[in-house]
Amino acid sequence: MIKTKTTMNYQNIQVTKKDSLAQITINRPKKLNALNKATIQELHTAFDTLETDQSIKVIILTGSGEKAFVAGADISEFAHFTEQEGASLAKVGQEILFDFVENLDTPVIAAVNGFALGGGLELAMACHFRIASENAKMGLPEVSLGVIPGYGGTQRLPQLVGKGKAMEMIMTAAMISAEEAKQLGLVNYVVELEALLPLAEKLAGKIMRNSSVAISAAIVAINAGYKEPITGFKTEIDSFGSCFATADFKEGTTAFLEKRKPNFPGN
Repeated sequence: MIKTKTTMNYQNIQVTKKDSLAQITINRPKKLNALNKATIQELHTAFDTLETDQSIKVIILTGSGEKAFVAGADISEFAHFTEQEGASLAKVGQEILFDFVENLDTPVIAAVNGFALGGGLELAMACHFRIASENAKMGLPEVSLGVIPGYGGTQRLPQLVGKGKAMEMIMTAAMISAEEAKQLGLVNYVVELEALLPLAEKLAGKIMRNSSVAISAAIVAINAGYKEPITGFKTEIDSFGSCFATADFKEGTTAFLEKRKPNFPGN
């Protein structure tokens, strides 16, 4: 594990650096590292700061503890949002974190060390590639709350696993294992939990031996091949926001917060 002091005082994440390698650890263990507005903003600041640091060649992103990478978004924060507030939530989040990470010049490796659900899987998918521990579970359960993925999930998941499997995962809200994620191409490697960060560092070492200028150009070129469906992200934002005006969303989020099964009215 990378060990050094960080110069920033974050409340929800930790940033460590060693030579040309940086590690961002989402550190909300009591919330299973769930994403709230403050965490998203801190992640943006950390990525932006590391991107401008010419000494950093690779960034590893992981979660604290042994249970979760990011178990989802902090639902209590947006359960009572209006349609407009919901759309704004998705738009701002995509701009300052998910799209931002995808388009960084500095390679970002997601080390998925447990649950990566909802916004957590969307964050992992925004990274340039992913590795996972054997205990990792991944999924997009948003429709079980009466909403859809709003941080790029409807766009990036089909790109990675194919349209049919993405449709199934999103419609059923089911989780898949790390091994199935590997078979689908969602993650590149699956290892024991204690081997996860050493593998991330090993891969980072291989990357750092190559031209950072060429790697940056490769990121731009590879991402360019997926820019045609750019309107899909706008559609996702609008559709995500419209869900906030439905009775199903109110019932789904209320049931979640009350720890009961939802009874969706279908409108």
